[in-house]
Amino acid sequence: MICSAIKFRADKKGLFIRRTVVAVFAVVLLVAVVAACQKRSHDTQKANENAAHAANSRDSLTITEQQARHIEVISASSQEFAVKHEAVGMIDFNQDSTVHVWPPYQGRIRQVFARAGDDVKEGQTLFLIDIPELLTAESELVAASSALTLAVKALDRMQKMRSGGAAAEKDLEQAISEHQTAEGAYKAARDAVRIFGRSDSEIDSIEANRQIGGGLPVRSPIHGRVTGRNASPGSLVQLDAPSAPFTVADISTLWMIAYVSEHDFPQLKLGQPVSVSVMAYPGRKFQGRIVNIGAAVDPDTRRIAVRSEIKDPKHELRAQMLASFLIHTGTPHVSPAVPVNSVVREGDGAQVVFVQEDDRHFIRRPVKTGLTQNGVVQIFDGLSAGEKIAGDGALFLHNALTLQSR
Repeated sequence: MICSAIKFRADKKGLFIRRTVVAVFAVVLLVAVVAACQKRSHDTQKANENAAHAANSRDSLTITEQQARHIEVISASSQEFAVKHEAVGMIDFNQDSTVHVWPPYQGRIRQVFARAGDDVKEGQTLFLIDIPELLTAESELVAASSALTLAVKALDRMQKMRSGGAAAEKDLEQAISEHQTAEGAYKAARDAVRIFGRSDSEIDSIEANRQIGGGLPVRSPIHGRVTGRNASPGSLVQLDAPSAPFTVADISTLWMIAYVSEHDFPQLKLGQPVSVSVMAYPGRKFQGRIVNIGAAVDPDTRRIAVRSEIKDPKHELRAQMLASFLIHTGTPHVSPAVPVNSVVREGDGAQVVFVQEDDRHFIRRPVKTGLTQNGVVQIFDGLSAGEKIAGDGALFLHNALTLQSR
């Protein structure tokens, strides 16, 4: 019994020792695991710090005071950007305000009073023309006037004779009939001459002087400029000729005919405002609006003709001038804007600006750009209005940062 008790105590003591050893081993293992995790976390943090430091060194640049003097620092502004489309075309006369001046009948030109390029007023005589039909009408007018004068005298004489009983009633009636016939022929002759454009005073002069063949003046129907002249003294004007003797155009407005890509065609509408520039007046803009959009696309160029009416109150433009057509489409958007020279394009196509942190410290920052208008670039993302960036000298900062990163 005593031996059994001693053995039981020994087994119980051994079990306790084993359990103690296992517990100690577990604690030691846990401590080791915790230590390893802490070391790994420390190493990871250090690696991240090193990577951030390296990245910061690739995007951050500190320059000297002397270098800073050559860097222009500007503030990003806020501007409106509208979608614009450009096309090339030419200036032409406004054909809706152009008149081809023809005489009423064919004839031979006697004298010409205007030249191509002259500015003329409405009613101003352009040329004189001899028209056979007019000569006939004037001759008939002189004859009708003489016949009416004789008829008036005969009627007056017959009335006096009848009142004295020296003439029969039928003779008086005959004189009245002849007077009425002469008077009707006279009025018809005046109207026939008036059809050719003779005024009443001119008709009276023909009657009084008994002179015919003065030539018919052909006058300008509008104020404008003589844009074409095919008339010369002695030339015969035929109404079936391919061109009129004179062409006069109102040049207060002109046409600008541009040829727009069919890709841009859906964005064009009648009445849209346009700006037109020509090489003769660099920096000048002539304003107008779209008045016609072609009905078909040119099968060779895949472009469509767009006609705009351009205001030219000072008559500075000339037909056939080459012109650039600029039209605004869509609603303008307000975005941050920076000068073109402040944006640097890198080799991989990325675009960056250099944001100033203090007088000599700049940070490279990628940006997303949009439209370029009037020397400034639209910034979609990466920069806010009011931030200070490098303008002139941005390329220098980029080159210096590249050398620093090597």
